[in-house]
Amino acid sequence: MLLNFLDALRAAGINASIKEHLLLLEALDRNVIARRPEEFYYLARATYVKDEGLLDRFDQVFARVFKGVLDQDGLEADIPEEWLRLVAEKYLSAQEMEKIKSLGDWDEIMKALKERLEEQKGRHQGGNKWIGTGGTSPFGHGGYNPEGVRIGGESRHKRAIKVWEKREFANLDSTKQLGTRNIKVALRRLRRFAREGAADELDLDETIRGTARQGWLDIRMRPERHNAVKLLLFLDVGGSMDPFITLCEELFSAATGEFKNMEFFYFHNCLYEGVWKDNRRRFSERIPTWDILHKYGHDYKLIFVGDAAMSPYEISHPGGSVEHMNEEAGAVWLNRITHTYPATVWLNPTRQDLWGYSHSTRMIRELMSERMYPLTIEGIDAAMRELTRKR
Repeated sequence: MLLNFLDALRAAGINASIKEHLLLLEALDRNVIARRPEEFYYLARATYVKDEGLLDRFDQVFARVFKGVLDQDGLEADIPEEWLRLVAEKYLSAQEMEKIKSLGDWDEIMKALKERLEEQKGRHQGGNKWIGTGGTSPFGHGGYNPEGVRIGGESRHKRAIKVWEKREFANLDSTKQLGTRNIKVALRRLRRFAREGAADELDLDETIRGTARQGWLDIRMRPERHNAVKLLLFLDVGGSMDPFITLCEELFSAATGEFKNMEFFYFHNCLYEGVWKDNRRRFSERIPTWDILHKYGHDYKLIFVGDAAMSPYEISHPGGSVEHMNEEAGAVWLNRITHTYPATVWLNPTRQDLWGYSHSTRMIRELMSERMYPLTIEGIDAAMRELTRKR
């Protein structure tokens, strides 16, 4: 299995050597970690990966090779205590929780939770009370309850206002090789605009040669060569954006290569009071959106990339976020950022003919003053034209 893992890492472009492989085996032989999947994952990652840009690639290989293996007998699979606490809050009544709190013993809490869960025998399909799938109960997954909490399962319907699960979003790979140069060509329209509006600079060599040849001062100028475009890129990650990872990586790679003065940030579904640069630290290392508004000047161009598919409450109401309690509605922050940066567009990876079926997409389009474009070559070209008109 570990040799297959080594081969898979190499096939994915991660330069894993035999020396590193033997080091991992030695660490396992000496029991430097507890026998838990999470600790083995971090040990292997620290051993094989020397470049942060390859972390996401490592995660994909690790998941593919060890899927269904690490949860077998012989390795512990501890459940995070924070999840158990959340389960207790969801399954126990208010009176039971108050009674348990007075005990002050976590073992007693788990015992009471176990008794509560045993009231339901086996899996339940449909219905409106038990924890199960396919019903209208506010607990479970695969069904519909507009004010429900999804427990487990994969998000498909995006119906619940709050989603209860711990998700990890992968950073986009800036080294992704493009299968086509068309995206770069479309983005260069913005660079050409910047060069046309840039001031000329002194060509010292030609000035010296011209002066020596003519016998008088012959000043020669040349167009400014450096890329003067300043760009802010906001990328929606996770959830409904997962099917578009490859497309977004191609755009991200192209933008990284084309724009020297570019800053990027991640968000989920809608812009709120905080964004982040690393999806693995999106809760611990957030960047206040106010800091971005104050740090980067009004002359920056701004591009949002997202499918705009979400609960309308995430845009219109405080507390509508699926991940935290936002004090201000997403629409408030979108209005602030479009006011600060008039040159703002939204690129949507979903098919344009489907936008009208999503109420949240219509709301985002209105907030963007209809400056939403499909994430296609034609759409990117149209978006760059729009940005060139905004000075």
